[in-house]
Amino acid sequence: MPEPRNEPDAAMSPAGAGGATQLAMQEGETLEKNPGGPNGTGSTGKPRSLWSDAWRDLRRNPVFIISGLVIAFLVLIAIWPSLIASGNPLQCDLGKAQRGPAPGHPFGYDGQGCDVYTRTVYGARTSVTVGVCSTLGVALLGSFLGGLAGFFGGGWDALLSRITDVFFGIPVVLGGLVFLSVITSTTVWPVIGFIVLLGWPQIARIARGSVITVKQNDYVQAARALGASNSRMLLRHVTPNAIAPVIVVATIALGTYISLEATLSYLGVGLKPPAVSWGIDISAASQYIRNAPHMLLWPAGALAVTVLAFIMLGDAVRDALDPKLR
Repeated sequence: MPEPRNEPDAAMSPAGAGGATQLAMQEGETLEKNPGGPNGTGSTGKPRSLWSDAWRDLRRNPVFIISGLVIAFLVLIAIWPSLIASGNPLQCDLGKAQRGPAPGHPFGYDGQGCDVYTRTVYGARTSVTVGVCSTLGVALLGSFLGGLAGFFGGGWDALLSRITDVFFGIPVVLGGLVFLSVITSTTVWPVIGFIVLLGWPQIARIARGSVITVKQNDYVQAARALGASNSRMLLRHVTPNAIAPVIVVATIALGTYISLEATLSYLGVGLKPPAVSWGIDISAASQYIRNAPHMLLWPAGALAVTVLAFIMLGDAVRDALDPKLR
């Protein structure tokens, strides 16, 4: 009586070594046709990270490309304003005050006879400097304090939470009026210091929540079980995986800081003449808006475009770094 055959084994046995070789060759051809590989791996066989996926998405996002080009242009003229403006923003002629556009002066003249085009170009340096330096200071200070509070918890976390509650209760504009009214410096550093002083609690709370989420993951617990020190866990495991929300919030806040500087300068407590700022020019042009609207149009338009570009950039970065939106 013949023995019953095991159908799965019988189905596999005819392949033998040759069948396995042929299967491997077919799999290799499939991988060559699909360089991405299985499970999102690249052509080198390494899995893609959050940052590589984010960069791939950003390169395909027209909002990121447009805002990035605008910001790159603003940074360029902030570093080298003489590339597109050959005049002196402080050189004025009262005989040409409030005049409209003229050859060589496409934006006209302001109330003091200064070239509006030149002042608008040189005003980008102030706005970009305040925005970038304030964002770096806020991000570093807030990430450091919030990250330590989220990682260690306990009394340090409770103390930081109460301090941030106090800072959140201070109105920004009112605080600027009180803090900057006693400072006579005409440089940007008092304004930057004030923004960092009142801006770090927001980043600190974002960093604290992100660190609390990350430190509960299995790889952090495994590193702790293997005897990794707190500094190693923070630098190697927690920080790289918790920094994405901070980058998103800081990028969006950069545009807010630029508008805050213009607001404080408009109120007369931010930058002061002879500094060149869009806020100063908007404040000086507000009383001539009926007779010479061009004095207000160009610096206000430059400010609006700059703030919009940074906010659009932040939105694009948020969409790329948020896994829930994939």
